[in-house]
Amino acid sequence: MYRIKKVLNHNSIIGIHEETDQEYLILGKGIGFGRKTGEITECREGDSIYSLQESTERGDAKELAASIDPLYLEIANEVLSEAERVFNDIDRNVLFPMADHIEFAVKRIRNHEPISNPLTDDIRILFHMEFKTAQCIRPILKEHFGIEIDDDEIGYIALHIHSAIRDEKVSQAMQIAQAVRECISLVEKEIGRPIDVMTLSYNRLMNHVRNMVARALSGEKLKLNMNDYMGVKFPQAFQTAKDICDQVGRSLKCQLNEVEIGYLAMHIERVANDELDSQTEE
Repeated sequence: MYRIKKVLNHNSIIGIHEETDQEYLILGKGIGFGRKTGEITECREGDSIYSLQESTERGDAKELAASIDPLYLEIANEVLSEAERVFNDIDRNVLFPMADHIEFAVKRIRNHEPISNPLTDDIRILFHMEFKTAQCIRPILKEHFGIEIDDDEIGYIALHIHSAIRDEKVSQAMQIAQAVRECISLVEKEIGRPIDVMTLSYNRLMNHVRNMVARALSGEKLKLNMNDYMGVKFPQAFQTAKDICDQVGRSLKCQLNEVEIGYLAMHIERVANDELDSQTEE
C-alpha cells in the first residue's frame, strides 16, 4: 500500500510506502487519474515501481523525478519494458538518466540541433541487441511529438540499455566503444584501407577489444603469455598491438597488462590477412 505524496500526471505518481515510509515513483496507465495527495493506493499488475532512494550518474533519483517531465519517465519506462522483454533481467534504475537523456534529445531535435555520435557504427556492432531494442523509441516519439530520432541518438539510448543489462555504467560503455574505435582506426591505418565490418575476423577483433578493455577496467589478467611467439612470428602485428595497447591505456588512464599485446596481435594478423585476401580477389 502507498500513500500518494504527489500526482505527476494521469499515469504517474510519487507514493510513500506505508510500512517503510520510503518514496517511490509508480508508473501505470491511469494510476494518477482523479487521485489526490494523501489518498491510499495499491499497485496493480503491470504497474512499474522505482525507488527514489537511488543515486545515478546524473544525480539522485528523487531530484531527477522532480525535474523531468513525467511524460519522459513514461517513455523511458516503455523502452525499459521492451528491454526487459528482450533481455529478461534488467536493472530498471537506469530509468532516470535515460528519461533525462530522452528529454534533452527531444529538445535538440525540435531545435534542429542534432548531436553527433562518432561511435554509432561501433555501438551498433558491439551492442547489437541493445541498439535494436533502443529503436523501439522511434514510433513512441513519432506518436507523442511527431519527430524522427536519428541513429546517433539511438546509439546513446542503446548504451543506457546496455548499462541496465550488464550492470555497467553508461560512461564505461562509452569508454569501451571509444577504445574499440581507436583500435580499429589504428589497424586500418596500418593496413592502409578500411576494414570490412562483415568479416568474422573483424567481429572477433571487436569482441576481443571490448573484453580487453573490460579486463583493464576490472583489473582481470590473462594467464597465458603469447608475446614471445607473436613478437617473433608476426613482428608488424605485434608492434601495432603494442601501440594500440599504449593508446588505449592512455585513453582509459590505466596501464593494460602486457600479456594483452600478444592476443591483440593475433586478431590484428587475422584481420590483415582477410583484407589482403580480399584485395587479391579484387
